[in-house]
Amino acid sequence: MQVILLEKVANLGNLGDVVKVKDGFARNFLIPTRVARRATTTAIKEFEDRRAELEKVAAERLATAQALGEKMSGRTVHITQKAGVDGRLFGSVTNADIADALTRIDFKVVKSQVRMPNGPLKIVGEHIVTVAPHTDVVVDVKVVVLGETS
Repeated sequence: MQVILLEKVANLGNLGDVVKVKDGFARNFLIPTRVARRATTTAIKEFEDRRAELEKVAAERLATAQALGEKMSGRTVHITQKAGVDGRLFGSVTNADIADALTRIDFKVVKSQVRMPNGPLKIVGEHIVTVAPHTDVVVDVKVVVLGETS
């Protein structure tokens, strides 16, 4: 299916690009989240009429994400979980836990923005986690997992 992107999508394209994607990806994700529209001649014409407005909104989102990234850069988040005597956690620290901890210290982050390439954290100690408030803004945050013995 041919779609026109209404904002930048990682590994797909930039604002205004007409790309071919699988039908299910377009129907189930891109179109319902208003990231893209079906690329018909009418939709392309409407996009060209609104292009300046959409570019302005995209620039504002990028500026907001850059400001958040600068504030968040070098920050340390402390999370306490129950752990055994050997330092392994009962359970794990997930991206949702890290997003909640960042939200508590006044950084509006959702769990999909927290990237954990090695999976959930399962041991006590310091870990580096990547937070991406925008596709162009990526920040490393230090997560300190503290063990709590019961």
